[in-house]
Amino acid sequence: MTQSLNDESRKHIEQVAGEALAQLESIAETAKSKLHDGRTLGSNALASINTMTSSSAIQRLDQISQANRESYQVLVAEPAIARVVVADEEGEEKTYYICRTTPVSGFPNLASYRAPVGRLASLAIGAEFTLPNGTVVEVLERAQLRPNALADGWDSRDTVVEAEHFGPFTIESLRALLTEVAGEEVTEDILGQLLAEETVKANIIDGVRRSVITKMGLRDQPILDQYQDEIFRLPLDKRLLILGPPGTGKTTTLIRRLGQKLDTAFLEEGEQRLVETVASAQGIAHANSWLMFTPTELLKQYLKEAFAREGVPASDLRIRTWQDYRRELARNAFGVLRTASGGGTFVLKDGLASLSETALERPIQWFDDFDTWQRKAYVQELHDAATQLHEAKTPEVLSLSARLQDILSRAADGALAAMFGSLAVEIAKVQALVSSLKEGSDGKIKAALNLQLNRNRAFLDELARVIDSLQQAQATDADDQDDPDADEEEDATAPRTGRAAALNAYMQAVRTQARAAASKRAVSKASRNGKIIEWLGERGLTEADRAEVGASLLVQASARRFVNPVKRYLDGIPKRYRAFRRERQPANTWYRHEGFEARDIHPLELDIVLLAILRAASDLISRPNVQRDIDSPAWSSLQPILGHYRNQILVDEATDFSPIQLASMAALAHPRLRSFFACGDFNQRLTTWGARSADDLKWVLSDFDIKEITVSYRQSKQLNDLARAMIRAVGGTEQDASLPAHMDSVGVAPALLEHATNAEAIVGWLADRIREIERFVGQLPSTAIFVNTEDDVAPVADALNAALAEHNIQVIACREGQAVGQESNVRVFDIQHIKGLEFEAVFFVGIDQLATLHPALFDKYLYVGTTRAATYLGVTCQGTLPSAIESLRTHFCQDWQQGD
Repeated sequence: MTQSLNDESRKHIEQVAGEALAQLESIAETAKSKLHDGRTLGSNALASINTMTSSSAIQRLDQISQANRESYQVLVAEPAIARVVVADEEGEEKTYYICRTTPVSGFPNLASYRAPVGRLASLAIGAEFTLPNGTVVEVLERAQLRPNALADGWDSRDTVVEAEHFGPFTIESLRALLTEVAGEEVTEDILGQLLAEETVKANIIDGVRRSVITKMGLRDQPILDQYQDEIFRLPLDKRLLILGPPGTGKTTTLIRRLGQKLDTAFLEEGEQRLVETVASAQGIAHANSWLMFTPTELLKQYLKEAFAREGVPASDLRIRTWQDYRRELARNAFGVLRTASGGGTFVLKDGLASLSETALERPIQWFDDFDTWQRKAYVQELHDAATQLHEAKTPEVLSLSARLQDILSRAADGALAAMFGSLAVEIAKVQALVSSLKEGSDGKIKAALNLQLNRNRAFLDELARVIDSLQQAQATDADDQDDPDADEEEDATAPRTGRAAALNAYMQAVRTQARAAASKRAVSKASRNGKIIEWLGERGLTEADRAEVGASLLVQASARRFVNPVKRYLDGIPKRYRAFRRERQPANTWYRHEGFEARDIHPLELDIVLLAILRAASDLISRPNVQRDIDSPAWSSLQPILGHYRNQILVDEATDFSPIQLASMAALAHPRLRSFFACGDFNQRLTTWGARSADDLKWVLSDFDIKEITVSYRQSKQLNDLARAMIRAVGGTEQDASLPAHMDSVGVAPALLEHATNAEAIVGWLADRIREIERFVGQLPSTAIFVNTEDDVAPVADALNAALAEHNIQVIACREGQAVGQESNVRVFDIQHIKGLEFEAVFFVGIDQLATLHPALFDKYLYVGTTRAATYLGVTCQGTLPSAIESLRTHFCQDWQQGD
């Protein structure tokens, strides 16, 4: 409970106000002069000192100079965010000022919030803290400052001051407090004194006042509470998940942590050395080596804004939606998706009806089934190849086959890394064997071609015309791609037209024919090679040569499996997935019976393929010997994947992502650092495939450190009570969301309109409530209206605009969740875009319809939507409250007139 303000406390607060405002002015002035005197060390100054200095040193100094300038700019606008008084064991007191950025020199008691001393700003009165020099101090007094530069000096608005013997109090204006003190002696008449007393009372408010949300976006919380603060300071190599109800500052903690961890000055010495090593190996500066995933485009925009406040530049390259990043990885990095230039296996189809309910409900088991199957399939492929080699007659091939079989027989189940290590020793010998055999078989085929050219010089030109006609007809048999013995020397860069393409096609077709003869298989007449063979007739190899070349090609194909086993394993995962799907489809376990194109893939299937690739690569790269020898032929195919790793991976709204998606993101964290930080809330999961339990998340990372934060800073008591009752009503995950101590959290009951069957009634009711809010608050705070479909956005905005025109309140239709217009506008959104935003007032239109539209997620949408509001919540129904939440009726009122 706050202690009332006596004269002694009031005098003390006045002293604090005077000292704080003087300090704000002094810091801001010093920063401004540093900014303007231009004496930050730059390349020109350095070059004149020593012309021999390396360009990297000059660059480093330029970076320092730039960082200093950015810090000065922050300090000019916001000199400090807290004032803390501590006492050591001898009772000696010291006052610290804490700022958001790197402090300016000349202020020994000014510390960055990111520095260890910055933790003082988050500690409770009476808490003990060990300073970096080992001195133990106790927190005696704390003031949270919100600096405000006025034309004639500094002020701090809504400053919260507390100490052992008083507070907390919220002071509207420190400046006004000092003006009153100065004016007291001259106010001799009683009326003047009475008015002055009233002004003082209005300026100093008992407890902590909740701020009104006036703009749309993520709330700025300059100082975290002590639990959030502890989390953001944990070491860089942690794998953390923060769970907590809406408004508990999960995202703020995540942003603050990233800000601190990007600033190498605040990393531990060992961490600094490690990030430098990784940066020089990867060629990416630590400051740029991070990636954050968010479920929606709209939330991405707000995160960028919040990062900017924290002084962290966040481009579209750093904050990504998984949807975009997944496509980019699959198409451009791993060749899973087809491209126009001919690479890739699959075509991504968002609405593909390929998956069964089981696949959506049990993604972990689905992934494990595929991954186990494809590993076995790959090892079996190697066994078959080694056996095939054993059937060759030459001693050289037999001895190689024996060594390979020995390695494979010793490989433990699933221990691919050790097997690849042993196979690496044989790569040079295998390569030599393949080259010599290929030289012989190519020689025979080219001799046959020369024979044709001697008879007909136009032979290649005629074949080129045939190929062009085949390309136009697009006669490609889908199963051609799955031929395990298909040529590997043909790559995507092979010429597409002309004589060179004809030569290529001739070699390929003749090889296919020879291989088919040796393995007693027919070539499909519908395939491209089949059509070329048919055209060639007797103009290929003789029957005797065909048998000899075919036998050599089969040995080559088997040996080639051992030339680059790691690359073959990773590159083969998409095709093995297609074979797995074909095999599992009849069982109806993960896939529907109904036919769909073999080349089409659903986004959630693509996640399975990507995770198999990323996990396999990560298992290998995390081994010290592999990292050390990454440039050697055995491991060099891992280089491109290494280029996708980042020092820090962060995920907002983690429960909207499936365990497979989260595991893929976690696999992008650099193996030397393994820094992964996610936040979310199971009750706010707005996807049917999202993570459902802590067990799901422990599967993603077995050493996930899961922390819960429960103090909700957003909502009024009435809305917090409603949110808790809603979780109980719909059987969500119970959470003990509490409100901050000493905070004025009283609001108004949520308002409900039922039987609103026509649009006029709904719009009229919404307009009345919005006008009430403006009257209560004195200005129109941040207000959102959620409708059930994109088609409802514009009509509701237009009708409401007309209804509010006489009070000049503008209503904006935010199509596709795009936030446009001025801060003072009322905004209308489709409900699917509600994630992560917060408003002072929120209205839901037609929640009984929502229950029909989204039966599986209705309770989640309702919970997320109601918890976007800080104080005012209005709900309309065409009929009555949905039965699932009928028990919440007692929480609602009809309007807010009673507060008028």
